Amino acid sequence: MYPFLIIPAIDLMSGRCVRLRQGCPDARTEFGGDPAEIARRFEAAGAQRIHVVDLDGAFTGAPENLEAIRAIRRAVRCEIELGGGLRTREAVSNALSEGINHVILGTLAVEQPETLKELVAEFDGRILVAIDARDGMVAVRGWMTTESGLSAEMFARRMTAAGVQTFLHTDISRDGMLQGPNLEATRALAQAVPASFIASGGVSCFEDLQALVALNQTNIIGAVVGRALYDGRIDLARAIEMLK
Repeated sequence: MYPFLIIPAIDLMSGRCVRLRQGCPDARTEFGGDPAEIARRFEAAGAQRIHVVDLDGAFTGAPENLEAIRAIRRAVRCEIELGGGLRTREAVSNALSEGINHVILGTLAVEQPETLKELVAEFDGRILVAIDARDGMVAVRGWMTTESGLSAEMFARRMTAAGVQTFLHTDISRDGMLQGPNLEATRALAQAVPASFIASGGVSCFEDLQALVALNQTNIIGAVVGRALYDGRIDLARAIEMLK
């Protein structure tokens, strides 16, 4: 068994922790509790990394939940990966200077490939690229209205050539739906390019995590888990222990 990261998700809107269905802001569920306290609980359960998304930033194009993000960073010692609205060099640099370990870039990577290449060179190993796909095509700008015209595999190849080492792959149709991850699409990408992949979208139970591990693709290094944790379908501490 190789190390496999279970990465709990905290999605932020107006400073609160929410989950969306298929990335739609009108199909959201708000979960009670302070995001920083939720992060503490995830860390206490054994999480080595927490996935934070500024959903307001994803839709507006600039960071919106800075205070909540700073509070999460102060609350835990584990790694934090942050996405949502990071579409300028300044926004990326500011996030990393705040102590964020990894930033996740989607729209910037598609629309500003030269800037992406420069950021990868400058912040070695701290830049993750999101492959947010709907029907195999990469979507940008909050997922809702804009498709890039790039297939997921073509985009992954271009980004790997630019020096990207790790991708976050999300099947938008499954995100927040508890229907299981898109195993075939994630495996195909992992086999197509020499990079690491984190699966996201649809994880509903411990068996879904086992299925990802059972793909036996050692460059699929982990999975983001959201709604299944908040609904109590997955016990984070138990899942981490069982997949050690």
